[in-house]
Amino acid sequence: MAALNYTQRKKLGRGIFHVVVIFLCFLMTYPLLYMVFSSFKTAQDIFQRPNALFPQEFTLQNFPNGWRGFGGYTFSTFFGNSIFVTFFAVVGQIASSAMVAYGFARCNFKGRSIWLAIMIVTMMMPAQILIIPQYIMFNNFGWVDTFLPMIVPGYFGYPFFIFLIYQFMQGIPRDLDEAAFIDGCSKYGIFTKIILPLIKPALITAMIFAIYWKWDDFFSPMIYLSSVKKYTISIALKMFTDPSSVSDWGAAYAMATLSVLPVIIIFFCFQKYLVEGISTTGMKG
Repeated sequence: MAALNYTQRKKLGRGIFHVVVIFLCFLMTYPLLYMVFSSFKTAQDIFQRPNALFPQEFTLQNFPNGWRGFGGYTFSTFFGNSIFVTFFAVVGQIASSAMVAYGFARCNFKGRSIWLAIMIVTMMMPAQILIIPQYIMFNNFGWVDTFLPMIVPGYFGYPFFIFLIYQFMQGIPRDLDEAAFIDGCSKYGIFTKIILPLIKPALITAMIFAIYWKWDDFFSPMIYLSSVKKYTISIALKMFTDPSSVSDWGAAYAMATLSVLPVIIIFFCFQKYLVEGISTTGMKG
């Protein structure tokens, strides 16, 4: 067999690389693919062929069966609750985090470095150690079994988003601030008219992460919500598949498939901003 020239070796290496990447991508996405295809399987097919990816017989009946929900409430109620909580929580997290990050990046005040260090340290603090004091506090406020414990804390900033936006602001030249200040802009005007439009990639990156985390949040709704009509989609999916009784797994797969559609759509709509926000964070301008 004749030796391969440089071009042939390059093509062969590129082909092997793509085959390996496609195989690894398939392994990573297999659980998601299994969930999607199982939503079109009959209950008999799910249990008789548990290792099969593709359904033996396609059916759409799982979707109306699952949408009926439980406890007298359809999944439209649970989706509505998740949308409500996610929207208001994300708005609070992004707005407050941007303002705090602007204070750290552009405002000189006494102890700024110390407060910034304290804020960064809180990123390393396990969230579980705050559960008991937070529950006691929210219970005293009368907020248990309401959406407030899952929304209000976001309006006081989120350390990871503060640090992400702060790093992005560090790459914006301060000459822009000085020029705007000479033109008569206050610090608030500089923030709203100069800084906010320039940190759009960082804001969208933080928004995507915030939506993912809040939409998938299972722990907080499980602790604070007790009324079925207030369940979010994560709790509803858990209660829909009760191991102590007969569960419609086809319908459960169908509702799980619908639950991931919003975050997938958001990712593909804003992925360019996500890449830009992450790749340029921390770069000096």
